[in-house]
Amino acid sequence: MLDILNFEFMQNAIMAGVLVSIACGIIGTFVVVNRIVFISGGIAHAAYGGIGLGYFFGFNPFIGAIIFAVLSGLGMGIVEKKTKERSDTIIGTMWAIGMGIGIILIDLTKGYKPNLMSYLFGSILAVPKNDLWIMLILDIIIVVMVCLFYKELLAISFDPVFATTRNIPVNSLYLMLIGSIALTIVMVMQVVGLIMVIALLTIPPAVANQFVGEIKQMMIWSTILGIAFIFIGLWLSYSFNLTSGATIIVVSGLAYFLSLGVKYYLARE
Repeated sequence: MLDILNFEFMQNAIMAGVLVSIACGIIGTFVVVNRIVFISGGIAHAAYGGIGLGYFFGFNPFIGAIIFAVLSGLGMGIVEKKTKERSDTIIGTMWAIGMGIGIILIDLTKGYKPNLMSYLFGSILAVPKNDLWIMLILDIIIVVMVCLFYKELLAISFDPVFATTRNIPVNSLYLMLIGSIALTIVMVMQVVGLIMVIALLTIPPAVANQFVGEIKQMMIWSTILGIAFIFIGLWLSYSFNLTSGATIIVVSGLAYFLSLGVKYYLARE
């Protein structure tokens, strides 16, 4: 493993893992606390429309995914807050439409056709250096946003009624949080793909939540756990010639069930 660290693609993969873990540690904590995993899943799959948009019009698909994810995420957030219809049905419909648009646009793209599987299951070993800079910028945006609105985000997460009585703009902050989730999902998509993005977004905070209750501690431990899961997954995938994204998710899932067992054992003591 030490020898392969000399290769640029592995260095990029490790850097991508660190940057993604920071975003997941911070935003994933709010996803778990607010119990909005379903919306996150909808955003993840709808983002594929942006990938198709990028290939069809000839610009970076990563940028297209960001645009599509943010717009679809805001749409889903507004639907959940404002509509009288069943929000899960509408979000599921938007989820499917985004995927469909992406696949059709890729079909219509002339010349090179991207590998669908790499976007569905991730390609952390193929993350280019330009995308690392985009990830860094997104991390900075997320960190600054949370630092500026930390108390308000806590208020709307645990007691939105109280937040409303304190004249906190609950709906606006909620949509801002949804936008941040969309940015994070696009980053994670590079590592484990659209299908498994929710696992990496929610498992590290869920493991941390087994042992710590304070939000800041959850964010810190979620970030550390995310980095550990990605590093271990990369090492196993290299050692046994396995798909890196799937290996990272299996490591994360095993760690989650192990944490449940440890918590149960400690509760009996």
